[in-house]
Amino acid sequence: MKSRTPGFKPSWTAFTVALGAFFGLGLFNIHYAHGTSYLQDDPSACANCHVMKDVYDSWRKGPHHHVAACNDCHTPAGLVPKYANKALNGFFHSWAFTFGTYPGNIQITGRNRAVTEKACLKCHADLTENLRAAHPATRHVSCLHCHNTVGHQH
Repeated sequence: MKSRTPGFKPSWTAFTVALGAFFGLGLFNIHYAHGTSYLQDDPSACANCHVMKDVYDSWRKGPHHHVAACNDCHTPAGLVPKYANKALNGFFHSWAFTFGTYPGNIQITGRNRAVTEKACLKCHADLTENLRAAHPATRHVSCLHCHNTVGHQH
């Protein structure tokens, strides 16, 4: 039988140290990356990452600057879907930055394009319904096909 120091439990100690390190590094990363700013609706949070600086600047010069912020177009409606989308995007952005796979020219993904398309249709429902009623063939045409720079000036 092995002798142990009274009260010493190596499995719990190792687990506690690992858990503390995990949360400590997580909190450091949240602080370093201004993570809490992403919980708000301030568009300047999008410019925390240098690859988003040009996109943010182009939005500020664009036609939607006074009526829509980043989250209005790039997150789904509803509290849970909004923050689930933000968390998923944050995870993939962090992964790409950490492992150096982020493209120099940022492009919207198919999933995020669908979210943005829904936002267009929501805000411009009267216009799009009239257009689609007058031209039924346009029912499945993407707004972003023709208006891909509407929110941002390039």
